[in-house]
Amino acid sequence: MALGGGGGAGGHVRGRRRARKRPLSEINVTPLVDVMLVLLIIFMISAPLLSVAVPVELPKTEASAVESSSEPVVVTIQQNGEIFVGESEVAWDDLIARVSRAGGPDARDNPVSVRGDGRAPYQAVARVMARLSAAGFTKLNLITDTAAASSEEG
Repeated sequence: MALGGGGGAGGHVRGRRRARKRPLSEINVTPLVDVMLVLLIIFMISAPLLSVAVPVELPKTEASAVESSSEPVVVTIQQNGEIFVGESEVAWDDLIARVSRAGGPDARDNPVSVRGDGRAPYQAVARVMARLSAAGFTKLNLITDTAAASSEEG
């Protein structure tokens, strides 16, 4: 065996040190961004479903959805004829005042969406819409359930 010979196995080469592995001091943000995007999508999808909490069964129609640029005031008529503005119950005499307050300074120019329960009497829904129209609310929308209508007929 030759001592101190060429670059054979087991020889130590001077001047070259093996680089030590240091722990990473940076945070990998890619998984964090992925999780945040998933949460953002979930909240964007579920937020419109949480806007009105008064449970009613909407009548079925084949009409398409209407796009609106401003947030409408929602008036709900339950099966027993009770009237709600947003989520709070309203007496018949206070309907116009409450819708005006909920609509803000330009309440008469903002859209008002009427959600009438499909089992509610036609008279109750018609009276609310007529009262709103007589008070000067010109943009009245009648909310119906469009998704269930196409699945029932098939």
